[in-house]
Amino acid sequence: MALITCRGASFGYEGNTAVAGLNFEVQSGNYLCVVGENGSGKSTLIKGLLRLKAPIEGSVLMGDGLKPTEIGYLPQQTAAQKDFPASAYEVVLSGRLSARGVLPFYTCKDKAAANESIERLGITLLRRRCYRELSGGQQQRVLLARALCATQKVLLLDEPVAGLDPVVTQELYRLIAEINHNTGITIIMVSHDIHSAVKYASHILHLKNRQAFFGTTTGYLNSPVSKAFMGGERND
Repeated sequence: MALITCRGASFGYEGNTAVAGLNFEVQSGNYLCVVGENGSGKSTLIKGLLRLKAPIEGSVLMGDGLKPTEIGYLPQQTAAQKDFPASAYEVVLSGRLSARGVLPFYTCKDKAAANESIERLGITLLRRRCYRELSGGQQQRVLLARALCATQKVLLLDEPVAGLDPVVTQELYRLIAEINHNTGITIIMVSHDIHSAVKYASHILHLKNRQAFFGTTTGYLNSPVSKAFMGGERND
């Protein structure tokens, strides 16, 4: 079942188009990587999928009853976020805020979801630690657990490994793939790491301020777009 469908969608700022001609579907259980050079429209698309930005033309349709508040979102971290003075558990639990609406208190269900996410991400020993005292890799695990705590359908990840060392990067990629495989949660991830993208993703969306390619990873690896972007390298 299609969870998200873009039909001729274009997005931009103040009358200027940032990305145009988007026609793709994200099916339940897919692992879609959105790739492209800086300024190609990836971040703008993310805002469109979160309904933070309306399309200039075309449409973005949500299927299977999916609401924007049911998308678990992991944005790029800012310096201020890295210094957040709360425990790891409190950060993860805050992932339930969008589903709370006007209700002021967390429920037992919210707390159970937070604990399940913490266990799945292997950060149980960090739950009482202050978030700002954690390493970059530990912080990203906490934020991934927070995003997972918010959804049972879709995780939207914007450069989740930016600034991490290679070992931590590969471990985080492994965890994301494991979540997709074990839970069936759909992954939409923006990445500059094309080689890891084609290693883990089931589908690739390549942007060049327009839709240059959308399809399976196998199809992408055999496409002229891939060969030009990857310098003729193959990652079998």
